[in-house]
Amino acid sequence: MEIVIALIVAGVVLLMLETILPGLIAGICGGLCLIAAVAMAYRVNAATGNWVALGVVTGTVIGTVLWLRYFPTSRMAQRFVLDCTIGGENPGDQTLLHQVGVAQTTLRPSGMAIVNGKRVDVVTEGTMVEAGTEVRVVSVSGLRVVVRPT
Repeated sequence: MEIVIALIVAGVVLLMLETILPGLIAGICGGLCLIAAVAMAYRVNAATGNWVALGVVTGTVIGTVLWLRYFPTSRMAQRFVLDCTIGGENPGDQTLLHQVGVAQTTLRPSGMAIVNGKRVDVVTEGTMVEAGTEVRVVSVSGLRVVVRPT
């Protein structure tokens, strides 16, 4: 009977370790330990096997519910959670808005312009603009700078 208890304890520990160890190996081994504990209990007698099987199933269900309820908010789980935002839209260089520049290349509808002495990749509102034409920045959204001929 000691081997059954040892297998149950090992199975529970391995299942808990699965949340912090990658690869699913600990979880599979933990599940196999619990199955082996039930099988060993049935070798003792049927009544013992039934009680151990009931205890393993009940413990697994209750443990899973408690783990899912309390683990994500625990201090240990917070070490695995990224609390800063990744991505999102870059607001862009808003200092370019309403500034006047000169188209460096022909904009059909995209190309390069010099605005405030900086070379900027720009897009027109749809019309083709010849190189050397004066343009005004009408909107900036992320890396997209929209211009219109003045």
